[in-house]
Amino acid sequence: MKLKPLLRAIFWAGLLLFLAWDWSRSSPIDLRQEPPLIAAGSGQEVSGGLCTMASGDSGS
Repeated sequence: MKLKPLLRAIFWAGLLLFLAWDWSRSSPIDLRQEPPLIAAGSGQEVSGGLCTMASGDSGS
């Protein structure tokens, strides 16, 4: 039963090492250039579309 705490410690140590490595290797996030998480009601056009709608179909 002493294996579970050891495996748990190895997992968390590995996760923390991975996050530290990722943070040190990635470029800083430019918050001014990031797209908004939710653009509903912001006045911005959507960049995607509904895949099932035929081209030229007005939706009515």
